[in-house]
Formats: sequence, structure tokens, C-alpha cells
Amino acid sequence: MNILIVYAHPSRKSYTFQVLEKLKSVLAIENWNVEISDLYASNFNSDMSEEEYEREGFGRTELPISSDVWSEQEKIERADCIIFLYPVWWSDCPAKLKGWFDRVYSVGYAYGQNETSRKMKTIPLGLVICTAGHPNDFLHEIEIAQSMEKVMLEDRLGKRFENKEMIILGGTLDLENVMEKHFDQMNQIPEKIKAVITQY
Repeated sequence: MNILIVYAHPSRKSYTFQVLEKLKSVLAIENWNVEISDLYASNFNSDMSEEEYEREGFGRTELPISSDVWSEQEKIERADCIIFLYPVWWSDCPAKLKGWFDRVYSVGYAYGQNETSRKMKTIPLGLVICTAGHPNDFLHEIEIAQSMEKVMLEDRLGKRFENKEMIILGGTLDLENVMEKHFDQMNQIPEKIKAVITQY
């Protein structure tokens, strides 16, 4: 089993980093191959260059793909499950992760027709895990949760994933009262993965 975690948070002092460490420890028990794209630690360039825009905007697939983008696409091709882990900032993921989608989901690979380049494989399972200060009930009440699910699950993951789920770890402003529940949810991640992957 090959698991790719695309992680986006700049601080190792953050609660999101604690969730990452918990997730890593839970997955390690399964002896799966876990690869992590730590976008801040690797200083992933989230800005599209002018040449990349010409490739994307005009469908010029003859233009080269940057080496850092190619590397991320290679990780995708190895993965049976991709987990996106990030904090909710202004109702969405950090710009660093948005830039990952902008650049890594290149034309001819993640979308668009192109006979000359490889096509992104369909991933069996995509899990979106995000930490949020507000409680889940409040995020649903103001419809931010629904908005995030629509963008992440229906657009960014879309048909590129056979199965997909968003897990919002809300209420972190009252961390002492939610951490145990959140970590219990992380303990259940391997079973979620096995329930889907065993079908393939």
C-alpha cells in the first residue's frame, strides 16, 4: 500500500503538525509505504511561471513540465491513497496547497486531452483532513463546510479519485476538549483506507 500525504502548514508548533505526527504513527503500524510532500519544508513554489501559464492557458503541451511538478506527479502515480492535510485559512486551504493544485494538475495530465503525455491515473481513495478553529456545527451552519467540500471533493479531487471524503477537525480554539476525539478519528484512518483499497 502506497500512501501520499500532501501536507501544508509552515509551523512545527501547530496543532496541524501534531495531527500529522499522529497520522504518521498510525500509518506506520500498518507497515505501508508513506511518502510525505511537506510543501512548506520543501519550499514548494506555489506561483505559476509565465511559461507555465502559457502551457496551461493556451494548452501548449509541447512546453516542458518543471522538475518539481514532475516529481509531485510521480508521487501521485505511485499512490493508492492521497491524504491532503492542512489548516482552514479564510474558508480554504493555504495558498501553498492551492498553488500545488495550480501547478501539479497540469494540462494534459490532470485535465484536458493530450495524446502525447501521460494521463493522471485514477486514485482509489482521497482523504481531505483539515483543522479548523470553529466547531463543525458552526461551519455547517454558516455553510463554510459545504463550500469547502464542494471545492475540494467535487472540483480538486473530482473524478480523479474513485472515493473521497473530507474530515474537518473543528473546534481547535477549544483544543483540550476536541483533541482526544480528533486523534480517535486519526486512529480510524487505516480502516477507512483498507475498506476501500481491498476492493481493488
